[in-house]
This record gives sequence, structure tokens and C-alpha cells, in this order.
Amino acid sequence: MSSILKTLNIMAADFGRVLLLYGGTSAERPVSLKGGKAVHAALLDAGIDCFHLDPADGLSAIVDSSFDRALILLHGRGGEDGSIQGLLQLMGKPYTGSDVLTSALAMNKLRTKQLWLSQGLPTPAFVVLQADTDWSAAIAQLGGEAMVKPVHEGSSIGMRRVHSANELQAAWTHAATYDSVVIAEQYIRGREYTMAVLHDQALPIIGLSTGEAFYDYAAKYELNSTRYGLPCDLGKREPEVAALALQANQAVGARGWSRVDLMIDQHDTVWLLEVNTVPGMTDHSLVPMAAAAIGLDFQSLVVLVLAETLADATAIHINSHLTHLLDSWRAQNIG
Repeated sequence: MSSILKTLNIMAADFGRVLLLYGGTSAERPVSLKGGKAVHAALLDAGIDCFHLDPADGLSAIVDSSFDRALILLHGRGGEDGSIQGLLQLMGKPYTGSDVLTSALAMNKLRTKQLWLSQGLPTPAFVVLQADTDWSAAIAQLGGEAMVKPVHEGSSIGMRRVHSANELQAAWTHAATYDSVVIAEQYIRGREYTMAVLHDQALPIIGLSTGEAFYDYAAKYELNSTRYGLPCDLGKREPEVAALALQANQAVGARGWSRVDLMIDQHDTVWLLEVNTVPGMTDHSLVPMAAAAIGLDFQSLVVLVLAETLADATAIHINSHLTHLLDSWRAQNIG
């Protein structure tokens, strides 16, 4: 039995037969495939009866399969947007991560920002772009510099940083090939951070630094030049920033595991960017990195994600274990 199963006082057999979903049809398919293979190996090594299906091969295999619960490692549309969650819910199968409503909401950057603003949470100003947008007025409204984002894409796919009306229009044209809804967001000049949430508890915040124009797809998954601050440079301010990120996470209703991306500008103001309800699990991914910092190896992290689908009694052991690890890490790194 793996050490994490002993710690949680559960058996591998308690999970029954586990369906692992990875691959999918979104632009983030390569990330899902890479992470999914690692998660599959970790589950099998823990002695958990696990098999894999790829929704890109059709949904009938899922409907026709016999399984007790599902671990979702699909990123982007068709897997992180509530679609697969709805199917599993109709089948009466427990699944990892957020429910249908939260998954759909968090996948939509525009709706997430509107929700945060309604609750007084800080997120950069934005403009919804369309073919008839006054490009000069839009870039001026955002302070002369902006990030253009397809609303329903993740992993920075389709994003561009712009500095002029012409660049804004060109970036919209590019982003519109990925999504029918595109926004331009006020560019925040400052430091970028991310915070993983596991069973409603904030893992250590990671500071991100890259030589690229921004923390784009290459910086996230391909380059080895990206620098990660863990512990980050927030010092004793980290609990305050973590509390705000947790509030943002709770506002959208995320559960199980997720990741909140944010920035802090030159005036030390915190800006919330987005919530990822199915974070990456590759060798470049941030949730495994944060988990490792508090003493959770990759297999333990995967088992903890899956354990959310068990009875509520298990949650008591999980929260106690995480609290102990986090208290130890904070005592050593924050004081």
C-alpha cells in the first residue's frame, strides 16, 4: 500500500474501478496527454484499478463502460467547461474537480471577471472585442497596452500582448480563430504568481518569471528558462494574498483542486486573472510543484485529488494531513 493511502486510512480497493479521462479535442490536448500518462502511471503504482479513455474517440465508450468514479484530466473545451462533468453527473458517477456550473463559469474568462467585479474582487479592466470595435478608443480605454485573450481558451493559447490600435485589431483577428468571444484586458505591469488550491486549502504561492513577452504556452510547457519562486518573494504578505486568491476561488465555486492565477503591480496591488478548474499535471506544471514543496510527491497528490470522490469521512483525514504539512511549510518559510 502506498504511504498516502496509509496516512488517509483508506485502501486502494475503496476507489473501486477508476476511469481516467485525458486527451480530448481542445487545443490543450497535448498537455492533457502528457499529464494524463503520468497520472495513469501514478494511480496504477498506488495499486488503484484504473483504466483510461479519450473522449476524442467518442463518448459511447464512456457511457458503455463499467466504473465507479472518474478522474478528469481534460483541459479546455469539452473537458474543463462542464461538458464531460454533465455527462458523468447524468450517469450518477462521482468525478474529481468542480461541478457543471463552476466548470462552465471558470472556463469563461469574461463571466468570471464579471462575477468577481460584482463581489468587489480586483481584476483588470477589459473590453469585449468585435469586428466593429473602435480599436483606437479601445486601446486608449485600457491605458495604451493590453492582453488580448480568447475567452474560452487556456494555457495562454491565442493570447497576444499589444501596444497600439493596429496591433489590437490584428490580435483580435488571431484570437477570433480560436473563439467567437474575445476580450482585451488592461495590461498589468508587475510580477506574476499562481496559487494551487487543494481541498479548499491554499498551497504555497509560486512566483513566475520568464524572458518571454508574457508567461505564454512555450514558457509554461516547453522552455527550461522559466524561473519559479518557491517560496516566492511575498514573505509575510503571502497569507494576505492567499486569502484573496481563496476568496476568488470560492466565488466561482471551485472544489477539489484548482489553480488561481494573479499578478501584483508596481504599486503592490493584487489583480486576479483566472481560475483553472483542471490544472496541468506535466513535468512543467505548477500544482505538482507546489505540492512537492510541502512534502507531497506526485503519487500522493494524484491520490488526494481522487480521494475527493470518496465519502465525507475521508475529507477529515485529508484536511488534517494537509493542515499539518502546510503549517510545517509556513513555519519554515514565512514565519
